[in-house]
Amino acid sequence: MELDPLILSRIQFAFVVSFHAIFPVFTIGLASYIAVLEGLSYKTRNPVWIKLSSFWTTVFAVVFGMGVVSGIVMSFQFGTNWSNFSQASANFLGPMLSYEVITAFFLEAAFLGVLLFGRDRVPPGVHLFAAIMVATGTFISSFWILSANSWMQTPAGTELREGVFYVTSWSEAIFNPSFQFRFAHKVIASFLTGAFVVAGVSAWYLLKGREVEANRKALSMCLWLILFIAPTQLVVGDFHGLNTMEHQPTKVAAMEGNWETSSNVPLLLFAIPDQENQTNHFEIGIPSMASMILTHEWDGVVPGLKDVPREEQPPVAIVFWSFRIMVALGILMILMGFTGLALRAGGRFWRARWFLQGMRFMSIAPFIAVLTGWFVTEVGRAPWLVYGMMTQAEALTPSLTGGMALFTLIGYVVVYALVFSAGVYYLMRVLYEGMEKDAKEPDIQSERAKRPMSAAHTRFEVHDSSKQPNKQGGY
Repeated sequence: MELDPLILSRIQFAFVVSFHAIFPVFTIGLASYIAVLEGLSYKTRNPVWIKLSSFWTTVFAVVFGMGVVSGIVMSFQFGTNWSNFSQASANFLGPMLSYEVITAFFLEAAFLGVLLFGRDRVPPGVHLFAAIMVATGTFISSFWILSANSWMQTPAGTELREGVFYVTSWSEAIFNPSFQFRFAHKVIASFLTGAFVVAGVSAWYLLKGREVEANRKALSMCLWLILFIAPTQLVVGDFHGLNTMEHQPTKVAAMEGNWETSSNVPLLLFAIPDQENQTNHFEIGIPSMASMILTHEWDGVVPGLKDVPREEQPPVAIVFWSFRIMVALGILMILMGFTGLALRAGGRFWRARWFLQGMRFMSIAPFIAVLTGWFVTEVGRAPWLVYGMMTQAEALTPSLTGGMALFTLIGYVVVYALVFSAGVYYLMRVLYEGMEKDAKEPDIQSERAKRPMSAAHTRFEVHDSSKQPNKQGGY
């Protein structure tokens, strides 16, 4: 069977991006949470805030490292698998990716060292400043990356001449029509991810009766945040959907499983899209609701997939079901926020075991929502790489063969599996150890780390329990 380099390259990039996406969406929210904890610690000098900040900073460092390792290869794929696209878009994407490295990555890397190792070596105000800078760096990074990706979704400020994009307006290209909605959607998703992960871990500790005061405070903070930003995400998502319908109507048609442009379109709760026959099977829907949501009118007109040739239609089933999973999880997050509010009376939110178990399981929900949302965004754009201007087939490296693409795909899967396994193993050790300090841990005032992993070695140093102190206090 002949191997299709285009399909394999799409699978490879989808795998790498999906693997990478779960890390920055967590670190963006977690970095802001750590900055808040550092601010509370600086103001109140309460050791609980210091304990929480130290613990979650360790988690942040692990996840940040995994994100860097998994994301650094994506830029190489532009050259190996998508060289035509790299050459065509270099005038715009080249500077954009450079800005991200210079303004964000260096900022995060520099101040993360201070945040990790400087608590007892720099003044509290400097340590707080480092936390704020790390959080700021994550936002700056998101700004440039989301701007570049949004330009591929809704290209503006450039013109295509002889197969090369030339920038005609940097402001229009950077702040392209979909950027503001996608950036807001991404930032809120990051806050939700950080909140649900912290809440889920705190709930797990509370179920085990560990560090009750600290984890009760952490859970309470996260539930307040979820209560307000989960409904906000629904509103931002509505604006994002209206913008998508204006600039990418075919994607919206795939999201709704709508084949014919018509009014009074129902909101399909369930259907099996049949792209070959251009229809749906076993439809269950709410009459006229899709028209109301997308146009804010009951008889509003919703675009259909048949408005474009079949070769310009995205894979409908993937987009259709990914969108519904994302929305269902978003609604569940809102319900968990209101449930937490209802349980605040008498402090039941941290005593009700069924609720704590629910928060534990919900800690994975934001990652699934982010991935399915990413599938909607990227798969729904197919077959375009730069929407309406350059297809994926046109962007592919001409010399790439199916065998070469398959070889690198297998290599990425194997290497990423090893990286992920090692990262998760190390992260689980951090979580299982919790916030309790080992009584035999060396005094960091007197012992300085001499290599990057010294902190990790100190944290997980195994002490021989068979050694008992003698009467003179020695061993």
